[in-house]
This record gives sequence, C-alpha cells and structure tokens, in this order.
Amino acid sequence: TVHLLLVCCGRMQKRISSYTAILEPAEEGGYVAHVPMLPGCMTQGKTFEEARRNIQEAIRGYVAVLREDGDEVPVESGDAIMTTVRTPV
Repeated sequence: TVHLLLVCCGRMQKRISSYTAILEPAEEGGYVAHVPMLPGCMTQGKTFEEARRNIQEAIRGYVAVLREDGDEVPVESGDAIMTTVRTPV
C-alpha cells in the first residue's frame, strides 16, 4: 500500500493506492521485493519487514517519477491471486 499526501483546501488528505508486491528470500540472505505492475520497481532488505518498508518507499519514488515525467500511473484493477504451481519438468 502506498500512502501519498495531498493538500486540499488547506488540510492534508491521504491518498492510498495498493500494489501487489512479491517478497522472496534472497540466496545471500534477507529478502528481495518487486512490484509486477511497476517494471523495474524492486528493492531488498535484511528482514521481511525491512524489505516491506523498502518496497513501499520504492513504490512512492517510482510513482513520483512517473508523475514528474507526465506519465500515466498504473492502477491495479483488483486483488491479485497468487499460487504456487508444481509440475514435473
């Protein structure tokens, strides 16, 4: 979830957007995180919580750059469903 602050009529309002973030254990330890809806938006952290905080910050920065450049900010249409699929290969 991304928290963006907007100023309207002299008072602060929060605008909240949600993005699916995938956090996975890293081979070298810690966690890596990325957001499929935002290509290239990724980060890492020593702990799950640190990676979660870092991906929130990365999303805010990513969205800020899109807005500064006048590009459209992607919006997820609904909740994503994620599952593990096992198959012989």
